[in-house]
Amino acid sequence: MSSNTRPLPAWVSAVHAASRLFGVLAAGMILLSIFVVCQMVFVRAVLGQSSIWQTEFVTFAIVAATFLGAPYILLTRGHVAVDIVPLMTAPPARRVLHVLGSVVALVFCLLFLYASLHWWHEVFTLNQTTPSIWRARLWIPYLAVPVGLTLLCLQFVAEIWLVLTRRENPFGLAPDEKL
Repeated sequence: MSSNTRPLPAWVSAVHAASRLFGVLAAGMILLSIFVVCQMVFVRAVLGQSSIWQTEFVTFAIVAATFLGAPYILLTRGHVAVDIVPLMTAPPARRVLHVLGSVVALVFCLLFLYASLHWWHEVFTLNQTTPSIWRARLWIPYLAVPVGLTLLCLQFVAEIWLVLTRRENPFGLAPDEKL
């Protein structure tokens, strides 16, 4: 995929490493959620007891895995993509399409990040908790949103930089790849 063998700058390598780390963390959260759901089913169906914390935990963990895993998905191009137009265009146009699309996505993520910081700060300063008997402090699971979005923004910046400096081909396509 990379069209250049020069070593990446430290900041790009750091963003990629953080994206990989958070990808592993997100996968672990999904796996842990599966075990918690199984435990909840056992407690409810076999022991006849009510669940107290499991539903909230799983909900928070899956949402956190989504936001914390998003930079890894971008790094590995694991997202769903419709690449018919890039495949039909010449390589210079692909570069423009990639940069424009990435900048639009980056602006969206930056706006979402800005809103999420205020949202997180509010629950943190008010020390809000869930209304259940578990009373989990909301700032802890809500922190995954701004953290994940910050890393996603950095991953977008790294992707844009790699394409603009011709260290990677746009959309991961070879320069001569056509439909």
